[in-house]
Amino acid sequence: MVLEYLNSDEGCISISRKYGMTSSSQLLKWVAAYKAFGDNGLKRSRSQKIYSFKEKLSGDCV
Repeated sequence: MVLEYLNSDEGCISISRKYGMTSSSQLLKWVAAYKAFGDNGLKRSRSQKIYSFKEKLSGDCV
């Protein structure tokens, strides 16, 4: 959908509807992520750090 949006004159609302999305805002977020980070911008991050209670309490999780 992102490439279709970028490579055509079709608008985001039209493309979103074509693929059954209820809102075009998600497509625009995907487009922005793709423009900023390329293919990696569309990959779901699964490496979220899990902080211990002590780290959360101390504020050292940054």
